Amino acid sequence: MKRDVDYSLYLVTDSTPAILGNRDICDVVEAAVKGGVSCVQYRDKTSETAVLVDVARRLQKITQRHNVPLLINDRIDVALAIGCEGVHIGQDDMDLSIARRLLGPDAVIGVTVSNVDEALKACAGGADYLGIGTVYATPTKTNTKSIIGTAGVREVLGAVATAGYDKVRTVCIGGVNGSNLQRIVFQSASVSRPLDGVAVVSALMAAQDPEAEARRLLGLVKKSSAFRLIAPENRVADPDTIITQVPPVLQAVHTKTPLSHNMTNLVVQNFAANVALAVGASPIMANYGEEARDLAKLGGALVINMGTVTPEGLENYVKALKAYNEAGRPVVFDPVGAGATSVRRAAVRTILANGYLDVIKGNEGEIRTVFGEDKGVQQRGVDSSSTLTTAQKAELVRQLAAREKNIVLMTGATDFVSDGVRTLRINNGHEYLGSITGTGCVLGTTVSAMLAAVVNVEPPSSSTGGAAPSIPDRLVAVVAGLLHFEIASELAAGRADVQGPGTFVPAFIDELARIRKATDQGDLGWLQRAKISLV
Repeated sequence: MKRDVDYSLYLVTDSTPAILGNRDICDVVEAAVKGGVSCVQYRDKTSETAVLVDVARRLQKITQRHNVPLLINDRIDVALAIGCEGVHIGQDDMDLSIARRLLGPDAVIGVTVSNVDEALKACAGGADYLGIGTVYATPTKTNTKSIIGTAGVREVLGAVATAGYDKVRTVCIGGVNGSNLQRIVFQSASVSRPLDGVAVVSALMAAQDPEAEARRLLGLVKKSSAFRLIAPENRVADPDTIITQVPPVLQAVHTKTPLSHNMTNLVVQNFAANVALAVGASPIMANYGEEARDLAKLGGALVINMGTVTPEGLENYVKALKAYNEAGRPVVFDPVGAGATSVRRAAVRTILANGYLDVIKGNEGEIRTVFGEDKGVQQRGVDSSSTLTTAQKAELVRQLAAREKNIVLMTGATDFVSDGVRTLRINNGHEYLGSITGTGCVLGTTVSAMLAAVVNVEPPSSSTGGAAPSIPDRLVAVVAGLLHFEIASELAAGRADVQGPGTFVPAFIDELARIRKATDQGDLGWLQRAKISLV
């Protein structure tokens, strides 16, 4: 009878000195199994058959003692020699039908897949589970052609569900560790099915304390992700209702004075700091990634403004992004000039791969670059020429938000914002915003303040029990920041003392502050200007 396998935390071994060091593989595996590993795959591509059989038998004693299945990578002869539960085969290994014939109907057979065609073929061939990946590059998996990201994993999951292969289990593999595990599981889940587990290699095989790390990883697998969005049944889509939820967001910023941590370019820093103060936040301009771990504990939000891209700067962005993710705090990403150079496009891919972004904010060219459909589109710099129709813009932000499971804000003469389900169009703002440097950047600062004030979820590393914390509607927070910003620009431009872009800036900062104070006192007259509609 075929064994029912728990794939929650699936360990793939690595015997290379760079990962294992001088430790004994069996000691590491036993410690990891004690910590909660639910399935073990013995992988060794270089040792002689006699060595493989010997180590496999030693591992089998451990897995049998803890009632955990042992699978052998590729080597069906080794699996047959020791009589373990099954094998895992790759696309270049033995054919699945031959493996099944040799091992019999009760053997557990898994197949590595990296696209929909491979997945459906494996399911049709009788695979018990799929190892989907490579999710991200690793020291041993650097071939970018096989790296599919969370979007690729989700596409495979959706196709498997649509084809009706409900009994085929799934795990993802490739670059999975404690800092990204929950995000990968969250962003990979399709509408119709989530992953059944995660496969880890160096995260456990190289861990100083494999038992403790396995216990921590299993806790992350089983704990509800702090990245999750508001439940569908609680989403408010009616624009009029959304507008009524805007004032409490501004009041929360006014009351809490949340931290807005900006990693931005020198041109914008002073402007961003003044805007943060005007909307009620407490700004800090800190581009050194090592500071982020401490700053993330202060209950604020991070803005990564990709205005200046250098190798050192990108490294700092990634450090800060991971720190805020670990603390469960919001991150706003502004991919400034993303399509201008190959360096910037590569930087966008790096940032997307290294953390969860609550909001991606940019103009049309930048959003198209992030989405990956920027072929033939060359930005001169931070400018963006509009080539898409209204319907195409709305669909672009919706698709990107659905793919990344976050909020996407596309700025322009008309702004579009979506969480992948609700897509809104906002027609507020003034042309002066396009006549001065940094308005797009400081909009990110404004939005970060709104998110910081309303997001109050426990970080993903927390293990506290009790009822799950409430999930704020991030879309409403983003809309609140956008309306605050755009309507302030209209009010400023209409003032008698404003004669052009130069006099507009101080008036704009004044109006941001005035709207905040008026809202706190219950004066919502400014909000009557809101031009918001559902697309």
